[in-house]
Amino acid sequence: MAKLLAARSPRAVHLESDWFFRFIRSGYLEPWEAEAHDQNTAVMRAVAGAAAAYAEAGYFTIIDGIVSPGWFLEPLRGWLHAAGHTVAYAILRPPLDDCVSSAVGRESSRLADRSIIERLWHDFADLGPWERHVITNGTASPEETAEALSERLRIGALNA
Repeated sequence: MAKLLAARSPRAVHLESDWFFRFIRSGYLEPWEAEAHDQNTAVMRAVAGAAAAYAEAGYFTIIDGIVSPGWFLEPLRGWLHAAGHTVAYAILRPPLDDCVSSAVGRESSRLADRSIIERLWHDFADLGPWERHVITNGTASPEETAEALSERLRIGALNA
């Protein structure tokens, strides 16, 4: 979705947060492990810094990653607001089986364990006030989902 959304803007950056974890060459911990909190904080701060730099240069900047309200949404949003940027937040929620088959089918994914995918999916199952940011995209085409996302961004329905 991020690629499709970025293609709709004349100046856009698709910032994949997973790449920032791959930059760690020693001392890496899987992000879902409890001991990874300090690492994850450093990575998300770096993501926020890069996103802010692109936004300051006039790019519509999309951070693409697993940013759960229970984990790093608040600090990420705080860092971006402190840098003077508005933040929108969208959660794409395909059916669990779609997530599992997509992740398990990736050759290079560290995230190919069904139990981890299920745990992460359930982290986004009951979001309370953040539920209004969900786009359920199980039956919609990628283009239809991108259109729904674009429209909700346009009217400010995803502002965080």
